[in-house]
Amino acid sequence: MNIAMMLSGFLFLLIIIVLTLATSRFGYEIYSDLDSEALLQKINKDPKKFRIGVKLVIFEHIIIITLAIMMFIAFNSYNIILAVVWTISRAGEGTIQIYNKKSYFGLINLAKQYSGSSGAVKKGLIDNGLSILKSKNSVFSFAQILFSIGTLSYCILFIIYEVVPPIIGWLGLVAALIYLFGNGIRFVKPNFNALWNLGGLLIWIFELVLGGWLLFYPLF
Repeated sequence: MNIAMMLSGFLFLLIIIVLTLATSRFGYEIYSDLDSEALLQKINKDPKKFRIGVKLVIFEHIIIITLAIMMFIAFNSYNIILAVVWTISRAGEGTIQIYNKKSYFGLINLAKQYSGSSGAVKKGLIDNGLSILKSKNSVFSFAQILFSIGTLSYCILFIIYEVVPPIIGWLGLVAALIYLFGNGIRFVKPNFNALWNLGGLLIWIFELVLGGWLLFYPLF
């Protein structure tokens, strides 16, 4: 179990590193702005940068699926039901996001066509791009519901069985609830991001702390 715990901790930290690299270095937007024309122009200026950013995010989704399996191996002996909920939720989150990236990747071809078009054709390409961005955001929002459910299941396990220090489990529980609630509010009010951003920050802190604890605690 110690090896599975350490690998889980490493994967938590790797997810943070890869996603940070994709967003800060290669301009990937976790929740896309719906200005498709501006994005098509941006892709045309540096398609390689866009391509690398998307590939990094696909890699991050693969890591999420791997993490779900590794966490199941590490902790299913404490509570099989909670472990199964985590595994299905987080593996589902990663899978649907990977599938959706096929259409998002298609923006590269749209951008090429956009650069040499005009009039009604250009408007049609912009509308197609907007449709892809809306789909990406919708899939992301649904994936984050699965993420929250999965995170809640393991935080409950952590708290009940004291697998990790209680403060880590409670931090994750509060963060996941705020994130889930904030994500729900955005369905009704898309421009209200304050609660979602707060939840995202708390989730980032939680996963950083949890990842570090799982990686290094078994060594002592």
